[in-house]
Amino acid sequence: MRATVDFAPLFRSSIGFDRMLNALDLANRIPTVDNWPPYDILKTGEDDYRIDMAVAGLAENDLTITQERNTLVVTGRKAPEPQDAIEYLHRGIAGREFECRFALAEHMKVTDARFENGLLSITLRREIPEALKPRRIAITSSTTPAGQVVPQIEAQKEAA
Repeated sequence: MRATVDFAPLFRSSIGFDRMLNALDLANRIPTVDNWPPYDILKTGEDDYRIDMAVAGLAENDLTITQERNTLVVTGRKAPEPQDAIEYLHRGIAGREFECRFALAEHMKVTDARFENGLLSITLRREIPEALKPRRIAITSSTTPAGQVVPQIEAQKEAA
């Protein structure tokens, strides 16, 4: 059984956090789903992440990866095998269909996807646009002598 959390007090007392609170509220309402296929989420750098999914029994052509705004969707659908081709005495490799959804933070982009030895690796990177990065603003005085060049606003190259 899953405990429910009431976010109403946070909505009443916080400003500008509505998207985060809506995401938490939505995550709380999502029913628990099957944990197949198993996956790992790794942080490989300051703004770099990787999702590794064990998709044994599926081929590269059976997998689809799509990014729709802030959602990453990984889908697996195995092509049907002819009925009379093989008779299974025991079938232990799960080749069933699946759909995994991952909520992504803003400015997250998929940079690479590789399939090797039954492991799907999806590389993601947070790419903050230059316009949204912190920038240093030069302060000038009203007593700057005439003819002296006033420094312009410089964009800071380092991310916050």
